[in-house]
Amino acid sequence: MRVVFMGSPQFAADILEELSQHAEVVCVYTQPDRVRGRGNKLVPTPVKELAQSLGIAVRTPITLKDPVEYSRLAALKPDVVCVAAYGAILPKNVLDVPTYGCINVHASLLPRWRGAAPVERAIMAGDEFAGVCIMRMEEGLDTGDYCIVRKIPIEGKGAEELTEDLALLGASALIAALSQIEAGRAHWISQSESDVTYAEKLKKGELDLYPSYSTVQNLRLAQAASAAHPCRIVLDGKPCAIEEARAVEGALARELEGVLEGEEMEGAALVFGRRLFLGDSDGFMEVTRIKPAGKNSMMVKAYLLGAKLGGATRWGAA
Repeated sequence: MRVVFMGSPQFAADILEELSQHAEVVCVYTQPDRVRGRGNKLVPTPVKELAQSLGIAVRTPITLKDPVEYSRLAALKPDVVCVAAYGAILPKNVLDVPTYGCINVHASLLPRWRGAAPVERAIMAGDEFAGVCIMRMEEGLDTGDYCIVRKIPIEGKGAEELTEDLALLGASALIAALSQIEAGRAHWISQSESDVTYAEKLKKGELDLYPSYSTVQNLRLAQAASAAHPCRIVLDGKPCAIEEARAVEGALARELEGVLEGEEMEGAALVFGRRLFLGDSDGFMEVTRIKPAGKNSMMVKAYLLGAKLGGATRWGAA
């Protein structure tokens, strides 16, 4: 099959890498280079970098609504267009170009979590499973029928690790789906509209922690965080990002309450046995990895060597 691939982030690049070994990828579409970092340099997407290393032609149109861009895509005569986190809506005339249509690798168990941030939303909601669906694209937002669905337990994985796992799962599912589609054996399943939920794009600061939140809520926010969407607090008056944390239970939790000696648990930050504990509305969480503002990520033991926190201090929202 002649395949045109459309995608942008690392999730899509991982899928493209596997797909390129099983199909004829004639061209890759991805988002234009963006200015990133302190140096204000133009940086290509992970998909563009990979495609160039594989010797695949790359196009970076600002929009596919341009008649010239439509003509260029149609001239490729693709059998199928495979999409994974491309970052742009495909117009109706583009959806109609390939013989077998446009197929999307969506990182959720549709119809749950249609939209831009399905992995993070699944974690934040406390879902037991995440997954991928191979979906036939149409004009609506992730509304099409799907032919393959695969799931994995979230099991405390952070957003970045879970996204990597879903990319591998999605790649194998896509390859299987293309084989079924080409052979005319694909079985398409309609989505149940009564089960729809939406994964809205994360807003700036949405993953920040608050002392007034419960331990479960704060831990889910930390688990859903990534380099692109950090989980921030202010600790002893200084901003930092929490990268790994875990719940504190049982005897240790009772011991920490005793250390406070009746002081308010909500907003307390305790350094205890070269470990860092944050009190919230109903308990404690232990921070195990932290990134102070302007510094590299580090384990908490290394952070405490230079931070010089007292035995008990305070933390708050960023």
